Amino acid sequence: MNAIQPSRPPLQPIQKRRVISRPKRHLRQRSYKVMALESTATIAVNLVITAVAASALTQLLPYHWLQQEKLREMSTEVKLMEVHVNGLQAEFSRNFDPQEAKIIRQRQGYRFDPSQRQIVLMNQDRREDEQTNLSP
Repeated sequence: MNAIQPSRPPLQPIQKRRVISRPKRHLRQRSYKVMALESTATIAVNLVITAVAASALTQLLPYHWLQQEKLREMSTEVKLMEVHVNGLQAEFSRNFDPQEAKIIRQRQGYRFDPSQRQIVLMNQDRREDEQTNLSP
C-alpha cells in the first residue's frame, strides 16, 4: 500500500492570456480633440468675462470721478461750517456768561451805566467851521 507512486512533473500554474487594453489611435486623437475644444471654450469664456469687466470699468470710472469731486466739495463745505459753528458756539457761551451779560446788554441796548460818562466825538473840521461862523 505504501507503494511508490510514479512521480509527476510539478504543477505549473496555467497562464491565462490577459487582454491588455491599449488605447487605439483614433481614441487618442479623439481625446486630444476634446482637450483642445475644452481649452478653446475656457479661453473664449475668459475673453468674454474680460470684455464685460472692461466695459463695466469704463462705465464706472466717470461715475467714480464725479463722486470723488462731490466728496471734495462736501468736505470743503463741512470745514467752512465747522468754522462757522465754532464761532457761533463761542458767541453762545459768551452770551450766557453771567460776567459779560451786563456788557452785552449795554452794547445791544445802547444804554450806559450811570457811573460811566458818554463820550461823543466830533469832527475837528466842523468845530473850526462853527467857530469861524460864530466869530464875525
